[in-house]
Amino acid sequence: MAEKSVDIKFWVGIAVSLLCMGLLFTKIDPAKVAAAFREMDWRYLVPAIIATFISYFGRAVRWHFLLLHLKGIPFRSLYPATIIGYMANGLLPARLGEFVRAFVLARKEGLDTSAVFATLVVDRLCDGFTVLLMLLLTFFTLHLPAGMESVQQKMIAGGYITLALYCAVIAFLVLLKRRTSWTLGLVGKMLNPLPAVFSEKLIPLLGSFIGGIRLATTPRELLAVFGSSIFIWAFCAWPVDLLLRSFGIVLPFNGSLFILIFLVFGVMVPASPGYIGTYHFACVTALKAFNIPSEKALSVALVIHGVSFFPVILAGFYHMWRENISFASIRATSSAKEQ
Repeated sequence: MAEKSVDIKFWVGIAVSLLCMGLLFTKIDPAKVAAAFREMDWRYLVPAIIATFISYFGRAVRWHFLLLHLKGIPFRSLYPATIIGYMANGLLPARLGEFVRAFVLARKEGLDTSAVFATLVVDRLCDGFTVLLMLLLTFFTLHLPAGMESVQQKMIAGGYITLALYCAVIAFLVLLKRRTSWTLGLVGKMLNPLPAVFSEKLIPLLGSFIGGIRLATTPRELLAVFGSSIFIWAFCAWPVDLLLRSFGIVLPFNGSLFILIFLVFGVMVPASPGYIGTYHFACVTALKAFNIPSEKALSVALVIHGVSFFPVILAGFYHMWRENISFASIRATSSAKEQ
């Protein structure tokens, strides 16, 4: 049943990717796309790739602080596991790279894989909170071109809604961690109108989930996690800015943040491995808000995707070779964790 579930997710992702690519290439003039590529300044590629890998360095640093309650792990173990995990995220369906990342580090450092994976849940929460800050900063400081006033108003409304939802999630997790029994009892009461099967499955799942989560509490840990999160996303946005400039598009830095936020939401949509289609559609949609022609926007999207995808795939295979990890073992572990 689990394998069938994975297959369904995979084929739904393929369908979504094909739909997005179909929408993108409709009414696109290939000659104009080729002309945009000819005008590109390729010298921006190298610094964009370097900045991308610096962001992964920041992820390894943040992971170090999230793992301190388990073990002080050296960077030489954290960085390869991080790269391999993100490589797997790009190649495997259902974002199974998170399981791979936990498996690689746990195997090398002799840790429990579930305990390591729990730190990646917090890692994702940190990303979500940082993206939310970027979203609020961008929506309230970015001024779109004339004619986009209605889009700007919708962005601000969306910012408020997202802020409320995310604060509610954080508050629930903190409450669940600090007062687990009371919170689980409250959830149980809220589920009373529903069939008992929901409560029987959800309550133990929440208890097990929160038992493995450790939230940073000391000022030093909080500052380190927050600072590294800002560092990570600054170096995620910088390649976007560089590659825009390579096509002669000069936007304020919050414009690059705006595009990056669209890309984040683009990779959250079910898609084929590599986020083909959804990534490009999100990038083109964001660029259209700045009145960038569709052909140039598609060219930019293809290059940004290539820089974010192919170098980490190559680096991931290199680190797999260095760590003596086979892709078959990664697939087997990912399948087991999905089940």
